[in-house]
Amino acid sequence: MHRGDWDDLRFVLAVARAGSLAGAARTLGVNHTTVLRRLGAYEARIGARLFERLPSGYVPTAAGEAMVGELAGIDAAIHDAERRAAGQDRRITGTVRLSTTDTLMASVLPDALARVRAMHPGILLEVSTANAFAVLTRREADVAVRPTASPPETLVGRRIAGLGHAVYAAPSYLAVRAADGTLSEHAWLGPDASLRETVAARWLRTNLRGVAPVTQADSFVALRDLAVAGLGVALLPCYLGDPSPGLVRLPRTAALDLGSALWVLTHEDLRRVARIDAVVTALTATLTEARAAFEG
Repeated sequence: MHRGDWDDLRFVLAVARAGSLAGAARTLGVNHTTVLRRLGAYEARIGARLFERLPSGYVPTAAGEAMVGELAGIDAAIHDAERRAAGQDRRITGTVRLSTTDTLMASVLPDALARVRAMHPGILLEVSTANAFAVLTRREADVAVRPTASPPETLVGRRIAGLGHAVYAAPSYLAVRAADGTLSEHAWLGPDASLRETVAARWLRTNLRGVAPVTQADSFVALRDLAVAGLGVALLPCYLGDPSPGLVRLPRTAALDLGSALWVLTHEDLRRVARIDAVVTALTATLTEARAAFEG
């Protein structure tokens, strides 16, 4: 069937439903002359008369009734498909891919995600702890919950809280070290090259020039565990260090503001997708309640 046939069928169905050229014209947003011309041309093309032209209006012939019955079913199916497509993203169901960090998954985020799940049981959460915003900008994730000093301009979202950092050590380490000595006198556990651009790594380079770490790791969770084992001291986000059993802050060390903050982010063109908006809204509310823990 040619594209023109599909257009003409709209005219046929409109005339059948309205019973007149004028009524069909109003429905289609054209003038009645256009309806008359299109209907006559279509009848001539298929070689069948679809309507009797009576003083009372246009009445379908037997051929017209058969065609209109088929067209009504097609029209209903098309509208149903459009409604399903339009409503698909308004339902709070489906998969939401979440990008975050191992530090958040090792501390506050599991409880937050449990609350999201309880609020929206129709959503399947897929969590990735790959430490790169590229995961989100390449559309490999829908939502990011990440510490950053400067979110990518391509993303939109909410700033939850500033992130405090502090120096932590195990009591066993402090038992044999002068806890109130200068920071440079301690055995330091440091981030490796893969974490070079984190705010903690930059702070260490600026404030502990010339101090070589005794051990390095590619994860702040790993640095936390090394500190728990007594290998040295580590600069950690307070939301990870404070609740960790076996760690204490070095005496008289307040939380440091390194300029980083916790953000919940998504793509501009995904913010109105219902399931993604629901996850962003729920996470924002839940994580905001933990602001004191984030700020240290």
